[in-house]
Amino acid sequence: MTELKPAVGTSPAVVPWTAVSVVMVGMFMAILDAYIVVVAGPAIRADLGATEGQLQWILAGYQLSYAVLMITGGRIADMYGRKRIFLLGAAVFTLSSIVCAAAPDPGTLIAARVVQGLGAALLVPQVFAMIAVLVPERGRHQVFGVLGVVIGMASIGGQLIGGLLISADLFGAQWRAVFWVNVPIGVAMILLAAKLVPESRVAGARRLDVPGVLALSTALFLLTFPLIQGREAGWPWWTWACFAASAAAFALFAAIERRVADAGGDPLVDLALFAQRSFTVGIVLVLCVYALLTSYYLALSISLQEGLGMSALGAGLMYAPGAATFFVLGMVASRVVPKYGRRVLELGSILMVVGYLCTVVVLLSSSGFPVALVIATIVLQCAGGGLLITPLLNTVLSGVGPAAVGTASGALSTAQQIGGALGVAVIGAVFFAAFQPGADTGVAVAGHAFLMSSIANFAVAIVISVLVRQLPAVRAK
Repeated sequence: MTELKPAVGTSPAVVPWTAVSVVMVGMFMAILDAYIVVVAGPAIRADLGATEGQLQWILAGYQLSYAVLMITGGRIADMYGRKRIFLLGAAVFTLSSIVCAAAPDPGTLIAARVVQGLGAALLVPQVFAMIAVLVPERGRHQVFGVLGVVIGMASIGGQLIGGLLISADLFGAQWRAVFWVNVPIGVAMILLAAKLVPESRVAGARRLDVPGVLALSTALFLLTFPLIQGREAGWPWWTWACFAASAAAFALFAAIERRVADAGGDPLVDLALFAQRSFTVGIVLVLCVYALLTSYYLALSISLQEGLGMSALGAGLMYAPGAATFFVLGMVASRVVPKYGRRVLELGSILMVVGYLCTVVVLLSSSGFPVALVIATIVLQCAGGGLLITPLLNTVLSGVGPAAVGTASGALSTAQQIGGALGVAVIGAVFFAAFQPGADTGVAVAGHAFLMSSIANFAVAIVISVLVRQLPAVRAK
């Protein structure tokens, strides 16, 4: 197998866009499937007769296996080849999507979603790693900028795409179309990646750190499982016991990794990564950003559909202005970050703070849910998100060496999933505590509940704006 060294560019940088675009499709699909099912939830529940708990696991099973196995997926690819593991992950993702689409009952759908998350965990870390080895350094900021737009569009546009697919009812598939759509795209991606993407791996990678894999997987499971299940269960004692056990498992993992490194072995995670300020601050930023995004769009979807009585398509269309704004500002960010550096991220974080504040003000001044005004404030939030999220990836990974890029990208993707689960647990709890239909109209209830979640997100946005200023004040190369 050819062992590619990281691309080192001279001016002008030549970016292999054909290969990069193919692997970015994999990232888009993996992120999209974490969001597209939210808007399909009511239709799935009605068709399969799923209970509330089963519906939650249809949504959460994917997220759980995705988060737990992400870092391991990056490490395996470092050893056995990034292209090989990317193709394996794409195949698992595509085949499990077929099972999801054909599922006759909730249990089958839940099991298939867990396997689909495994496919995503094998696929996603390779996207970051392949960019690092295929793209010259001088062009990397542009490519990571485009990748940030891809991730943001998949996150923000997932419910729009889901609404369109369900409304179109292609071949009578109804909600199943949100899974069937993965199949032709997945097959095309596998064929193109096999032909166009070169192989690479880390030279000298020897064997998998199995004790480290077991300890980290246990720690991540004990952290994410109660985050996903705790709110619905009412935060019983076992959720807090899981959190405590997770902390102990993380400590055990750190001890194992130090012992492996001291013995001259290959640790699953090089703990020296966390000595880099850009990486550690960036990981926390990613946690906060995705805690904010996932919970907020879940709250908006429920407010529009269950509070205001909109259809899946109608609710999905409400995301279109924000998605378009994110796309435009994300592309702008990828071009101006090389000149202005961290100031672009700072501006984005400020716009997000102002956007959430405007949402709070609009809802406080109304007794209902003024859709047009709320969507206008969300457009402002998305403008900030485009300027912040798009260059954040390059900022976090800029100081990571090629030998650690697979592990670092896996950690980054894991942080996205944990952040999403954390946001749904904490900010979602705020929303659902206020979303209690009773004597008031659904519109009034939706307005009050979305106001509460907007206040919580405003507070998180302030934390994000402070963290951005802790990033190294360097410009992209």
